[in-house]
Amino acid sequence: MERSRGFRTRSRGKLTKRYRDKNLNIISRLLVDYSNGDKVHLVLEPSIHRGMPHPKFHGVTGTIIGKRGKSYLVEIREKKKYKTIIARPEHLRKQEI
Repeated sequence: MERSRGFRTRSRGKLTKRYRDKNLNIISRLLVDYSNGDKVHLVLEPSIHRGMPHPKFHGVTGTIIGKRGKSYLVEIREKKKYKTIIARPEHLRKQEI
């Protein structure tokens, strides 16, 4: 029987919450409003599956280019291509300048 290769395959380390991160308040991340042109980091929140980008984009920095419902459109650069990622605000963190 062939093994399954789902969305979260081979991401055990990436999508595991550390002990000190278990008590962080996710509600404060939900309340942040981003505007077009803001730089954000894609930091996946493993306890919330809705609006989670693919794990290969974990730790990538991009630019907000729009909003679609509750989610944001984030443009990232991967080698020479530009890609648009749809992610909810709990998986985004604003870049500190």
